[in-house]
Amino acid sequence: MFKIMLIEDDTSLFQEIKERLASWDYDVFGVRDFNDIMQDFTSLKPDLVIIDIQLPKYDGFHWCRMIRMNSNVPIVFLSSRDHPTDMVMSMQLGADDYVQKPFHFDVLIAKIQAILRRVYDYNTEQVELRTWNSATVDYAKNTIANEKGTIELTKNEMYILKVLIERKNEIVSREEIIQSLWDDERFIGDNTLTVNVNRLRKRLGELGLGRFIATKVGQGYQAKEVAHPND
Repeated sequence: MFKIMLIEDDTSLFQEIKERLASWDYDVFGVRDFNDIMQDFTSLKPDLVIIDIQLPKYDGFHWCRMIRMNSNVPIVFLSSRDHPTDMVMSMQLGADDYVQKPFHFDVLIAKIQAILRRVYDYNTEQVELRTWNSATVDYAKNTIANEKGTIELTKNEMYILKVLIERKNEIVSREEIIQSLWDDERFIGDNTLTVNVNRLRKRLGELGLGRFIATKVGQGYQAKEVAHPND
């Protein structure tokens, strides 16, 4: 299991990112003292560092320099600032990627996976399996299976299901799903989303799972998860 050091002083954002990363089986650790981040870094020995630019006392650039003096660990910058010079500076300091806030979590995960795969040469299939309502969802193979059989989804159908499952029991707006698909270079519009969701629900119906994709009129969609899906 990979260890990720998340250097973020916004406690609510830190907790959200931590919970999302934990759902992908990453161990996430914060910082005890923003005045001495290197002490935590040295003791933790993380596999990857995610660091905000705007931090108390010293900014993220300072800590990136300090880390680079001691380690070649992958570093991903987060920033709410949109200055091109920030991105240039982060790359010049040895960062591996730069993510601007607000960001879609799937984009952050994709970047983290790509970096870890490149640096540590691991097989991403180990984090591509999910269990949802007693069914096994394989993001890599675009399949979902339970005791009733196995179905293969299109890439768009699987991506929509993935977005909903990663926020199961939450309502995800249509706009968020569309934007996420655009960010992933899967170009999809409002009407196309409706068609894909209806097709996804119909395919899942073959496994008795269609009823767990709920349409919330005027709000979006929800992937429900229940304790006893076969009841």
